[in-house]
Amino acid sequence: MAAVITVSPLLIVAGSASAAGNTYYVSPNGNDGAAGTQAAPWATIARAQTVAKAGDTVYFRGGRYAYTRATSSCSGQTGRVSAIVLSKSGASGNPIRYWAQPGEKPVFDFSGMRDDCRIKGFDVTGNYLHLKGLEVTGAPQNNNRNHESWGMWISGNSNVFELINTHHHMGPGLFISGGAGNLVLNSDSHDNYDSRSSNGAGESGDGFGSHYSPAGSPSNVFRGCRAWQNSDDGFDLIHTYSSVLIENSWSWRNGFIPGTTTPVGNGAGFKMGGFGNKYDAGAVKHTVRFSVAFNNKAAGFYSNHHPVANDYFNNTSYGNRPDFDMLGITSSGAATGKGNLRNNIAYTGTLLSNMNGTTASNNSWNVGVGLSDAQFRSVSTSGWDAPRQADGSLPVLPHLRLAANSALIDKGAAVGLPYHGSAPDLGAFESDGR
Repeated sequence: MAAVITVSPLLIVAGSASAAGNTYYVSPNGNDGAAGTQAAPWATIARAQTVAKAGDTVYFRGGRYAYTRATSSCSGQTGRVSAIVLSKSGASGNPIRYWAQPGEKPVFDFSGMRDDCRIKGFDVTGNYLHLKGLEVTGAPQNNNRNHESWGMWISGNSNVFELINTHHHMGPGLFISGGAGNLVLNSDSHDNYDSRSSNGAGESGDGFGSHYSPAGSPSNVFRGCRAWQNSDDGFDLIHTYSSVLIENSWSWRNGFIPGTTTPVGNGAGFKMGGFGNKYDAGAVKHTVRFSVAFNNKAAGFYSNHHPVANDYFNNTSYGNRPDFDMLGITSSGAATGKGNLRNNIAYTGTLLSNMNGTTASNNSWNVGVGLSDAQFRSVSTSGWDAPRQADGSLPVLPHLRLAANSALIDKGAAVGLPYHGSAPDLGAFESDGR
C-alpha cells in the first residue's frame, strides 16, 4: 500500500462531547427563563450562546425552531441581516458544541422570515465551534434586488459542520466567506434555488461554496458531502486565495430547477476555482479526489478559468457535459487547459474539453481500455440520496463501483494515496483487492 499524503493541513476528527464541559439543552417547547437542563430546557440557541463556553455541549431536542425576523433591521433592500449569529468562540481542542440530541432531528426553519433584504439563516463568525446533526431550511429572498440569501454563512475559522442537512434555500446551502480551516463533514446540501436573484433566477443557488479566504490560510475541507438538485453548482470555489480540499463527495443533477428538467444556473458538479474569467496571480491549487459527479447540466469537474493547475485524482464523472472541462487561463488572459489528472474515469455524456496544456495520465481515456457498462457493478443514477451509515459516512452503493473483473482495476498511478493491489484502481471507489 502506498504512503498517505495529506494535502490539507487540517485534520479534525469529530469526537464525543467532553466530559469536562457543562451540558445544556434547548427545545422548541423550552423557555429562555428556565435553567437550560434536560428537564427545563431553553427555547433558543441565542440563549444557549450567552452561557456556553469552550468545552460545553448544547443539545437540541427534535422539532421545529421557526424564525420570523432577524436579529437586526434591514439597512435597506440590499442590506444583510441574520436570524442566528454564533459569535462566541470555543478554543483549540475544546470547541463549543451545538449538537442534535442523539436520535432526534432539530429543524431550523427560516421560511417564515419577512425581512426585506438579504438573509443569513446561520451567521457563524466565531471560531472553534462544532455544529452537528442540524437540519437547516428555507432562507428566503423577499425582494428581487439581490443575488441570493444563505442557509449558512461562515466567516469564522477552525469550525466543524458535521451531519448538516441544509436545503430549500433561495441561495447557497452552506457558504464559507472569508473563513479558513473549517471542516464540512458528512453533510448534505440540496434543492436550493434562488428564484428571485437580480442576476437571473437560479444563478446563485449552490450547494456548497468556499470563497474569499485570505492567502496563506488553512484549507477549508469538504469530506463525505453530497450536493444535488441545486439550481447553480454543487460545489463552487470561485474567488478564494487559500487551498480547498474536496474528497469522498458526490454531486449530481445541479443546474436545474429542483425536481424538474428545466435548466437554470451554471450546473457544474465541482467548480474548482476561478476569478471571474480573469487572471489572478494570487491563485492557489485546489484538490478534488475520490469524488463522483453525474448528470449535471454542465461539467462534472470544471476548472472555471483557474490560473493554476488543480489536482484531480481518482474521480468518477458520468453523463456530464463534459465530464472534465479543464478550461484555465494564462497570465496574458488566453484560454488554456489547466489541471493535473490521474486515475479518473470519464464515461458517457461528452467526455473531455480543454485538455491541451494539462498533465493527464492513467485516466480512463488514456489507458487503452474500452469503457462499457460491464466495467461497473451498476450504472444506476438512482438512490444516491439514500440514508447515511450509522457513523454518518456515505451509503455504500454498487453504483459506479468497478466490477470484480473490470479492466480498470490496477490501471492507475501512485499519487501518494492508499490503494489495494499492484496499483491504484481508476475512479472514486478503490476495490478491496479481493
